[in-house]
Amino acid sequence: MVAMANYEEQMMLYRDYLLSERQYSKKTAQAYLSDIQEFVHFFDQNGGFKQFSKIDRFDVRIFLNRLYEMHLAKSTIARKISSLRTFYGFLLDNDLLTQNPFFGIEFRSKNKKLPQFLYPNEILDYLHSAGSLEDAEHLRDLALVELLYASGMRIFELTNLTFPQIDFANRMLNIIGKGNKQRIIPFGKPAAQALQKYFPWRQEQMTKFGQQHDFVFINTRGRQMTETGAEYILKQISKRSTLTGSVHPHMLRHSFATHMLNNGADIRTVQELLGHASLSTTQIYTHITTKNLQESYEKFFDRAKIKHDD
Repeated sequence: MVAMANYEEQMMLYRDYLLSERQYSKKTAQAYLSDIQEFVHFFDQNGGFKQFSKIDRFDVRIFLNRLYEMHLAKSTIARKISSLRTFYGFLLDNDLLTQNPFFGIEFRSKNKKLPQFLYPNEILDYLHSAGSLEDAEHLRDLALVELLYASGMRIFELTNLTFPQIDFANRMLNIIGKGNKQRIIPFGKPAAQALQKYFPWRQEQMTKFGQQHDFVFINTRGRQMTETGAEYILKQISKRSTLTGSVHPHMLRHSFATHMLNNGADIRTVQELLGHASLSTTQIYTHITTKNLQESYEKFFDRAKIKHDD
């Protein structure tokens, strides 16, 4: 059994800190706690876990080696280390221990994985597969995809979107993002038209099941759509499309950012639209297709325009 000396108390204090002060979602907070619980479980199964203050750098190295032996993805190992380092930093800041054994422990993936995105022709195919303005059965699906792609919103931002956040006159969204930070995002006519077509169906479902709330996207019983529900809809659309793989919510966000940059948008503008706190997070989207690279080269490099006689 795990020695419980301050273990539960410290975990609960950290959970409250993540939810209240850092304003993380319950899902994110649970991911942090799961990494810490896995850490505790490892030592509990290998000699017995005593308390967090008894862990030293040698213990950390042993745990890290175990993660390597499990052949986990590099990004997964890096996330676990980050979770534990942050947790120990919290304990240190609150005088619950005197040293952080994770201080100086770094794991960096040499090859950062580029985000998956859809090319413009693939987006058109996916939108077509979502439905049409005349397709009553899939009006909600079309509105959901159009708005996700048009705004680059995170999936939790979309499922928590309410009517007061939409300014149809100016086609603007007032989004509440991570840490309750607000940002303004414009959206185009296709998304606006899809939403307007979807609203009568939404009202029918709300009335049918006696629901009253302001959430824009709902399930078939009139309740607020969940993130899982939205992901399921995107998978179903993928099956109706000609795409070989399944589209996940972040892929539409990645596509939005990539297409903005490829079409000449300033990176700081994209950073603002995505709600990134750091510009370095946005810079991963500066990857461009070979076609765009070649077109830009020929357009802006004078010598590339010179024609040579054979």
